[in-house]
Amino acid sequence: MVEPFVLEGTHVRLEPLSESHIPALVEAAAEDRSNYQWTYTPDGVDQMTSYVVDALAKVATGAHVAFATVHCRADGAERVVGATRFCEISYWQWPPGASNQRHGIPDVVDIGFTWLAGSVQRSPVNTEAKLLMLGHAFEEWRVHRVALQTDVRNKRSRAAIERIGGQLDGIMRADRPGSDDTVRTSARFSILAPEWPMIRARLSARLKGQTTGS
Repeated sequence: MVEPFVLEGTHVRLEPLSESHIPALVEAAAEDRSNYQWTYTPDGVDQMTSYVVDALAKVATGAHVAFATVHCRADGAERVVGATRFCEISYWQWPPGASNQRHGIPDVVDIGFTWLAGSVQRSPVNTEAKLLMLGHAFEEWRVHRVALQTDVRNKRSRAAIERIGGQLDGIMRADRPGSDDTVRTSARFSILAPEWPMIRARLSARLKGQTTGS
């Protein structure tokens, strides 16, 4: 069971999701819905309430660690701009006496259920959020793998995962409900622990470029 925690950088704070975030999440999701074709993003108070309540139920069982994504602006203003989670949290059963056996921290995790308001997509908010989450997974939990997956039709998302160094593991047919009322086929990617230092450097360089305008 992973206790709730906060991840904070310069441009973004990931704080434990709660029902108090619902009004701000509704506003963020309504900002520009043109890029949500392949990503389920709740629309309106009723959908967002159900989304948050379901997320908190999964948090309560230890299945997910859910965050509200808060944009921290240079002028001190803050705004909730989306949500994300650690999910598919897995604790492996190693053979007795195995040196890799750990207690209370995951062996592998996914990053998923991520959506952002249109104004902060492809911005330092998204880059730093991934840097914080991957850093926590690989440096604090010392996981062996972080996985990310997206609708196989979502070329933009697949390209973004590949840009940060995610490797395609495979295509999972008829994997889950699609955001467009279809049965979704997913493209599943992963980053392994030995790959993290190179990917951390790549994300850090991108973040610097985004913040300096280069």
